[in-house]
Amino acid sequence: MVKDVQPLQAMSEQQKYYTHNEDYAEFLAGWDENFYAKYADTLKPDQQGGSALDVGCGVGQVVHRLKQAGAEAHGVDVSEPSIAKARQFSDKCLVYDGTRLPFEDGYFASAGALNVLEHVDQPEAFIAELVRVVRPGGKIVISSPNFLRVAGFRDYHPRMRGLGNKWRNFQRLMEKRRQMRQQPETVRFDKMTPIVKVPFTPDDDAIVATNALEIKFFLERNGCQVEKALCTDRYVAAPLDFLLNLTPLRYGMFCGFVVARNTKFP
Repeated sequence: MVKDVQPLQAMSEQQKYYTHNEDYAEFLAGWDENFYAKYADTLKPDQQGGSALDVGCGVGQVVHRLKQAGAEAHGVDVSEPSIAKARQFSDKCLVYDGTRLPFEDGYFASAGALNVLEHVDQPEAFIAELVRVVRPGGKIVISSPNFLRVAGFRDYHPRMRGLGNKWRNFQRLMEKRRQMRQQPETVRFDKMTPIVKVPFTPDDDAIVATNALEIKFFLERNGCQVEKALCTDRYVAAPLDFLLNLTPLRYGMFCGFVVARNTKFP
């Protein structure tokens, strides 16, 4: 059941930018299926017909894929033009305020967000919201770029490029690991200054330095058991996927693809 709720805070300037952005909706409509296939397939509920929520659903490709797989698929997004396109796939796609999800506690069998966390003002609260709307035993899937890369190639964001940045990112990850052990209540995602380009370029305007280490940390802080924390958010050959994610070096590469279960009971 959808419920009326109060937002956690006013919509951010960046969220307002996306609210009426026709260019962004057109950009999303051109996504290659390989971009979101692994996320969508992972988000699929364990049982046929289970309910799933895609937060930041864009123009609805993930919702459509979930429906084709037999799920009761829902989507929310701050973008009105995107939701207009998403409703071609499902009338369960809604515009929301970008903060508080308009659903009761434990409403879904699974919920997730693909390349959304890096664009929200309160990433820690955003993760808590995802957990809140998933029932005990349900699944949470979060995928975002790793802006604290220490290895990799095709580094599209300035925060990732160059040996100097990679060394600083390594040091920052080590600092965060110590902070998680010694002062866990003080841990927060690092913020970044958005890079605004014309024409529109995705991810350059990210405001949060997302990474798998902290995504995992905040899911666990919100009562989840993390099943996977990977650096690969797309389907690759199984041997390569295994090797890339075999060691803790995965926290310093590519992206953060984290799958967890809600073990928190009312």
